[in-house]
Amino acid sequence: MLFQRSSGILLHPTSFPSQHGIGDLGKSAYEFIDFLKRSGHKFWQILPLGPTTDEHSPYIMNYSTFAGNPLMINLEQLAQEGLLKAEEIIPLEEEDRNQVKFDKVIPHKTIYLQKAYTSFKKQFDHQPPAEFEIFCQKNASWLNDYALFMALLDANESKAWNYWEPALAHRDPNALNAKIEELQQPILYHKFLQFIFFKQWEELRRYANQQGIKIIGDISIYVCHNSVEVWANPDLFQLHPETLEPLYIAGVPPDFFSETGQLWGNPIYNWEEMQKTKFAWWIERFKTTLQYADYVRIDHFRAFEAYWSVPGGDKNAMNGEWIKAPGYEFFDLLQQELGNLPVLAEDLGIITPEVEQLRDHYHFPGMKILQFGFGGDANSVHLPHNYVQNCLVYTGTHDNDTALGWWETASAKEKQHLAEYLGYSSPDDITNINWVMIRLALSSVASLAIIPLQDMLNLGHSARMNDPSHNDGNWRWRYQSSELLTEELSHQLLKLNQLYGR
Repeated sequence: MLFQRSSGILLHPTSFPSQHGIGDLGKSAYEFIDFLKRSGHKFWQILPLGPTTDEHSPYIMNYSTFAGNPLMINLEQLAQEGLLKAEEIIPLEEEDRNQVKFDKVIPHKTIYLQKAYTSFKKQFDHQPPAEFEIFCQKNASWLNDYALFMALLDANESKAWNYWEPALAHRDPNALNAKIEELQQPILYHKFLQFIFFKQWEELRRYANQQGIKIIGDISIYVCHNSVEVWANPDLFQLHPETLEPLYIAGVPPDFFSETGQLWGNPIYNWEEMQKTKFAWWIERFKTTLQYADYVRIDHFRAFEAYWSVPGGDKNAMNGEWIKAPGYEFFDLLQQELGNLPVLAEDLGIITPEVEQLRDHYHFPGMKILQFGFGGDANSVHLPHNYVQNCLVYTGTHDNDTALGWWETASAKEKQHLAEYLGYSSPDDITNINWVMIRLALSSVASLAIIPLQDMLNLGHSARMNDPSHNDGNWRWRYQSSELLTEELSHQLLKLNQLYGR
């Protein structure tokens, strides 16, 4: 799949400014899309949209890979629909508008979401809204299990599902039916939240598409153990038959980010069982993602060729092994279902010729990261002169520091390499490193260039979205105001996009 020469911005919706401590799908989201259009960009790349658990990673700590995160629901739109009273919505007091404080945001927004549900319930008791009924029927394959799972999670004080009473943990039909009857209202509440989330998201996506903006969604390769997917489909994961804990967990061996590897803790798939079902769960996952995005980026694509499997209970990722995965078989079946595959491959890390062959067999564009290009020699695949046209180039991703933060901590060798690459004699001659990197990305032969908004705003290390070498304090950055998306900045970006034919 070869993109028309174009560019886009990487930004997760939680990073939008808002009055309630976390980015949402309201006014700031629409203003951002307007900024994309004014600047000549054609793509908006997001992270996974699912509801998050501990530390709020949208990749490895999500309650569901199908559901949306209710914290992104815009409260003002609920008021416009009559589900809240506008005069009763009070902004969250914040000392730092650059960070999401989840411990404050969650109780703050939950109060209003519950009030909105109460208003909705009055309407529902009188006459169930047809739009809601259609949504529930259309998404029943995942929504019913998700709503029950979240209701049970609340009823069990957020304990992981394998610590619930055994009959529920092992999904005894009689026990489940009894809980469905007992928890009717909490179940309906969680269905309501999903209905509202996807209603707001679909309106936002429609607006983006009308402005000529396509959305690149994201599929995390793994799901959280404490998620509805694992609870509802235990046979699809390698779990201990009694404790239901993961027998093997996911991660990667020692790499650029960590000397002991990255131990993600997610359960490993039971690929043999998935093959028996012709990958039905995975195919549904792609179809669902493509209901709210135009393209899909596969995080940790290499695990479709071979994955790093670590014994459950290990404290780091060093004691693992590579195990082959049925990538060709899966993508062949996916292609039969979807036709042309609108897939982008995150092919970073330890990439073998076999991974490249799998990627290239389906013409998936891979990723190039400029920050990775200057630590080695002229053969680095991340240096622009080595790019192929069918790829995406980034100044950095959500896992990297900002361009300014990277430059401030880069080695003398890296700085000198970049200086010479650009035709300077010394790194001291380089100014505005963020714009130097942006220009390098946009001028490259890569068909699609994606720039994190942080680099456009010239932000430093404090604006980093995620540091894979640390588990705490990630996924919290946001920008303070839409006023930062100035006409001057739009003009600067538009000029570069036009200059380089994007």
